Amino acid sequence: MSLSLRFILPLILALAAIAYAVVPLVDQLTLRWFVRDLDIRAELVANSLQEPLQDHLRAGQKAKTQQYFARLVQDERLFGLGFCPEGGALVASKGFPAAIRCDGLERFGDPTDRLLESGQGPLHVAVHAITQDGQALGRLVLVHDMSFVQRRSEETKRYVFYFFAGLGLIVSLITVAIAQLSWRGWIKGMRALLRGEGLLREPGKAEAAPEFQPIARDLRVLIREMESEIRPRDDAQLSWKPETLRAILHGELSGEDVLVVSNREPYIHVRSGDRTEVQRPASGLVTALEPIMRACSGTWIAHGSGSADREVVDRQDRVAVPPEHPAYHIHRVWLSKEEEAGYYYGFANEGLWPLCHIAHVRPTFRTADWEHYVAVNRKFAEAVFVEAKKPNPIVLVQDYHLALLPRMIRERLPEAIVITFWHIPWPNPEAFSICPWREQILEGLLGSSILGFHTQFHCNNFVDTVDRMLEARVDRESFTVSYGGKPTVVKRYPISIDWPPAAELTARRVEDCRADVRRRHGLGAAHLLGVGVDRLDYTKGVIERFRAIERLLELEPVWIGRFSFVQIAAPTRTSIGEYQQYEAHVRALAEEINARFGRGGYQPIILKIEHHEPPDVYEYYRAADLCFVSSLHDGMNLVAKEFVAARDDDRGVLILSQFTGAARELPEALIVNPYDADQCAAALHMALAMPAGEQRDRMRLMRGLVAEFNVYRWAGRMLLDAAGMRRRGKVQERKPWTGGQ
Repeated sequence: MSLSLRFILPLILALAAIAYAVVPLVDQLTLRWFVRDLDIRAELVANSLQEPLQDHLRAGQKAKTQQYFARLVQDERLFGLGFCPEGGALVASKGFPAAIRCDGLERFGDPTDRLLESGQGPLHVAVHAITQDGQALGRLVLVHDMSFVQRRSEETKRYVFYFFAGLGLIVSLITVAIAQLSWRGWIKGMRALLRGEGLLREPGKAEAAPEFQPIARDLRVLIREMESEIRPRDDAQLSWKPETLRAILHGELSGEDVLVVSNREPYIHVRSGDRTEVQRPASGLVTALEPIMRACSGTWIAHGSGSADREVVDRQDRVAVPPEHPAYHIHRVWLSKEEEAGYYYGFANEGLWPLCHIAHVRPTFRTADWEHYVAVNRKFAEAVFVEAKKPNPIVLVQDYHLALLPRMIRERLPEAIVITFWHIPWPNPEAFSICPWREQILEGLLGSSILGFHTQFHCNNFVDTVDRMLEARVDRESFTVSYGGKPTVVKRYPISIDWPPAAELTARRVEDCRADVRRRHGLGAAHLLGVGVDRLDYTKGVIERFRAIERLLELEPVWIGRFSFVQIAAPTRTSIGEYQQYEAHVRALAEEINARFGRGGYQPIILKIEHHEPPDVYEYYRAADLCFVSSLHDGMNLVAKEFVAARDDDRGVLILSQFTGAARELPEALIVNPYDADQCAAALHMALAMPAGEQRDRMRLMRGLVAEFNVYRWAGRMLLDAAGMRRRGKVQERKPWTGGQ
């Protein structure tokens, strides 16, 4: 026991000395922290009071200003409020310290000298300038009560004392226990030595027995890889931007390039007279993926559909893009007219597209189209094989045009990590069973390592379809499907857009965009404007949107002559009869509504069926008072997120169909059933009459979500999952140790 006291007594004395020295330091730090917190709080309060105070000053209502201050100082910590106008007398709340005068506020400008002693205790004084349009109106004085700091300081001192007392007791007990155990261990070792134990160990022999060495080695590897997997998966702590993706590729995937495969290419070269122009197609897929490729480099494999595409590629059918600052390559796959007609226009867009969207258009399936679909998927598989620099590339397969491709890649590159993302909805098993080649489609997709959808609802539908139609092992707990000896993880990855938007898209002020768009269409400065941006597709609900506008003007004629809706509709799939009929119907309905309600040059609907580049689209987003997305069925719909991203003025109202994936992420929008014209008309009326404050509150919440869950996070989560899958595969593929033979 005397040996233990030799350890304990010096330890207790040392801890007491540390506690004695730490308490004043803690007191100072606590005071400094509280002063800093009050500085921040005063800044927030001043910013919140700026606009209301400007209104009071503009009206010259001194009494109302004092009443307003009286309401505010009911806050527990806010002791007093005062305002010193330029060249005027102090306006202050009741109880405002007499020691604070307008001509002596300069002393409180120093952050280290903002404390004022008074009969009520210490006070914190903060002074903030109030301006309007660059002109100084006066200075706002905020006085906070700091008596709570003294109370908390006393509590902190007590807690520090109790902490060191408890720490001393615990350390003392541990010291005594270790001393006793060490003594017993030494005695036990001496007894074992006297009995001759351990003397037969061979010199230089390792600590672990030979039969345990492989197990120990594998455990060390597994622990290291589990640690590296856990760290990056905490994506809430990551700042998702291009640099984040590059870090994932270099850190988690050994700097590998990413291969993206899609039907649509991000840049199309078209011949215009003697010149070659570069266009970016109107596509949600391109909008989402193009920033990813800029960040990660790699190669984008796509169908070369432009009239000048062949003229700009090299011998390997590759071209560097973007033209102004090349960051990655496009590998173009060439299709004959017959292949394009059968694979793209036929099976993909007359068969799978209406089948998956359930948009009340009958899907058409032809054997010849299916044969072209299989052949074109093989062409894309060959292009992937050519571009793969290693036997285990990361391949991102995009959308319903390439459903057979994952299995084909797996056959040629069995070590590849294939991530397939299905950008459109997945229907229920009953609807999907219409497809004559349903088993082949499912088998092709199950060649993926990871299969992604926008929503959990679509994941559930896919797993139900596989369970109904294939002999596969379905694990609903982990959402894994095992087919042909390889597992496919089915996961939800809600897609998004680049954040923040490119500088050229939001460079012009909102006020300038509003003025230019209204001048272009002969509208007055106060004329309210709505916007819709879509491909001219029957799933986008353009006709239902026009019916809702017609119903609005019927129910609320006050908006006739005061509100117009600009519909930007990019032509698409014009060789398909359903799309031709749909365009004709859209044009006819717009003319009918304009004829019914138009007068003196006024048009309720301004229809623009033509291609628009992103800067032109963003100009309309920024000029509009509302954006209406009325899709009848959509995977996500990025127009909704683009509109939110464009409104850095925190204004504008988003009306959003409940049948979009975006409706699950943006509940602050006005969510509507596009088939209900009366409900949509009511939402339009509400949007047009919505106060600026409510617009600002809704838009800020939506912008915060789009900023946090941007396209880099969408891609990063898939790449992190791919990295984790690759690491687990390496551990599982190690052959078990069979012992010395």
